[in-house]
Amino acid sequence: MASNDLWVIVIYLLVSVSAKVRNSDDGFLVGQEQQPYHVEELSHSHFHEVAHLSNVKHLKHSVKEILIPRIVGTPGHEKVRKFIVQSLEDLKWSVKLHSFHETVPILGHLHFHNIVATLNPNAERYLVLACHYDSKYMEGTEFLGATDSAVPCAMMLNLAKVLEQQLEQFRNTELSLMFIFFDGEEAFKEWSAKDSIYGSRHLARKWEKEGFLPKLDLLVLLDLLGMPDPKFYSFFSNTESWYSRLLNIEDRLADTGLMERYVSSGVSRPQDPNRYFQPNALRSSFIEDDHIPFLRRNVPVLHIIPVPFPTVWHTPDDNETIIDYSTTENLARIIRLFTLEYLMGTVSEINKDWIK
Repeated sequence: MASNDLWVIVIYLLVSVSAKVRNSDDGFLVGQEQQPYHVEELSHSHFHEVAHLSNVKHLKHSVKEILIPRIVGTPGHEKVRKFIVQSLEDLKWSVKLHSFHETVPILGHLHFHNIVATLNPNAERYLVLACHYDSKYMEGTEFLGATDSAVPCAMMLNLAKVLEQQLEQFRNTELSLMFIFFDGEEAFKEWSAKDSIYGSRHLARKWEKEGFLPKLDLLVLLDLLGMPDPKFYSFFSNTESWYSRLLNIEDRLADTGLMERYVSSGVSRPQDPNRYFQPNALRSSFIEDDHIPFLRRNVPVLHIIPVPFPTVWHTPDDNETIIDYSTTENLARIIRLFTLEYLMGTVSEINKDWIK
């Protein structure tokens, strides 16, 4: 992802927290046509049941397998791609590669591979979770990219593993779950419209031509996760209600003591300085990332990226030593619960005990 200068983000944040997030169950819209979609919170018992599910050992193993130099076209890149594909195929997901060639600065002609995995390859609609799996080319420096984006990749694989049983019911439903692991997010020389987000640009263009984009309800893009004390904001008005669900899930987990090493200030939670999902909206898409080609084609986007960026961003220090697994597991819980609540909306009539 790119920002012209990291301090621009900090300054922008200071002057642009201009609105409070609407904390409402009304106005849930999905897809390019912004169709209404009804969703309800998980019941108290099922919320606790899912919140207690965890497999940190699997999460750490996945991070270890991904946390190697994985520049497009290198053996490490191929190894990580095969690990992601095999991990999901072992869980009986349908996995396909979207492959293409492109000439890039410095390294020349490269072969890229987006990884697209679905629970139900024949579904009519999808909730999409996405991240990128390539690492940045830095001449003379070994860059591992723990937050950028080994941890997000591992969190997605971990979600599929932890919720394996709960997700079974969405293998044949009209609405199902899709994972996208974008390739070539990083610039090879200097971030520009042509030297960046190679995979997402190609895939969005391909799906637009094929008429597939209307099947995407919501694109949730994960990036720069893994360090302690991240702060997230709502960037887009048309997904603010969905962002509020993340905020509410964090509140429910914190109120019941289900967040690891999570310290509440003891005041009304919307003013809690320790929370991750802030009750504020930043009305700008100033952070360039893999969501941009889809956003420009009116696919609704939730961009889960901390502002400001981690201090280790695009430095060799973005390695395993900076990963805070308590924070990572907290975020993983929030995203798992959000995913399940979202999907339950389509089967609530036959699973009424799961919702309030």
